[in-house]
Amino acid sequence: MRLVLLGAPGSGKGTQGRVLAERFEVPLLSTGEMLRAQVAAGTELGEKVGPALDRGALVPDDLVLSVVADALVKAEAAGGCVLDGFPRTVPQAQKLDRAETRPDAVVHLGLDDGVALQRLARRDDGRADDASRAVIMHRLQVFHEQTSPLLEYYGKQGLLVTVDASAEPEEVTEAIMAALAERDLPVS
Repeated sequence: MRLVLLGAPGSGKGTQGRVLAERFEVPLLSTGEMLRAQVAAGTELGEKVGPALDRGALVPDDLVLSVVADALVKAEAAGGCVLDGFPRTVPQAQKLDRAETRPDAVVHLGLDDGVALQRLARRDDGRADDASRAVIMHRLQVFHEQTSPLLEYYGKQGLLVTVDASAEPEEVTEAIMAALAERDLPVS
């Protein structure tokens, strides 16, 4: 199973990603976690992406692809993956398609910006990209400008399912599973 999770910051991609990866017994590939690990380790890549993460900006496509490429190869060997944070742009999605790792489905966790703001303001995991309201607002703006076009991109391919992410996490998971079952994907 290859799933892509799309949603605004605070929509629950990390939470749902962990649950879905466990249910489908595939790895969770969280680009954000991979990039933050590079920053924490002080790698050359981490030094390049750290400032973008701190500002709440998207990391340039070539740098994201350098982090994701090996992980995708390993995930394919494991039977697929759940992608959280990749792709974030249409060019990234096109590269994913060309890498023969086209998703089976793309789950859009739909969430109102006001709810996303409330959730992110309560989040306390020490992430620099949640440090201030200004950074959070910028992240939401970046999502709408650069990531939202993926909804149309995947919608035209017939891969997109949208669920209401404002419910409790367990309810969101069940809505995702029901939407995937309606598409005749193996969800048992």
